[in-house]
Amino acid sequence: MFKSHGAPIPAKVRLSVGFTSNGYRGKAIGECWDSKASGDKHAEIFIKPDQDNQIRVAGILAHELVHAAVGVDHGHKRPFKRVATLLGLEGKMTATTEGDAFKTMIAPILKKAGPLPHKQLRAFRTKKKQGTRLLKACCPECGYTVRVTAKWLDVGNPVCPTGDEMICEEIEDDAEDEE
Repeated sequence: MFKSHGAPIPAKVRLSVGFTSNGYRGKAIGECWDSKASGDKHAEIFIKPDQDNQIRVAGILAHELVHAAVGVDHGHKRPFKRVATLLGLEGKMTATTEGDAFKTMIAPILKKAGPLPHKQLRAFRTKKKQGTRLLKACCPECGYTVRVTAKWLDVGNPVCPTGDEMICEEIEDDAEDEE
């Protein structure tokens, strides 16, 4: 199909399910690296592992193969757009979708290929809530304020420069929150 549209796929193309150059938080769902960047001169295509819809993955692969066929240097400009639309990809060329023509064309190929050997990877990490490192200690007489770690509070409360003992805010106990 690519060859019939004047954009044959290069002989050396490698496909991987893996994170794009911006990592798991990046917005790109596919990426094609020029063969010049590869140690063995392959065009390298990555499809983000959070994708597992067979038609969608085929559309992403087609989009990235268009980059490999016309040259990554063209970006999403006229040479890319010409081949992508002939293949049935639609929409904004930076984020194509699979049109009806593409779905009709790809259906027999996907039937023969069988199911994807991959399921969606939900690659997200929740940040652990940072506990308070520094606690506030205030002088009840003059209002002088400092911050101190719980480790040093175990040694003793800080003392104001006026000589008064400072009062520290209470440390919240996580165990109480769970009940």
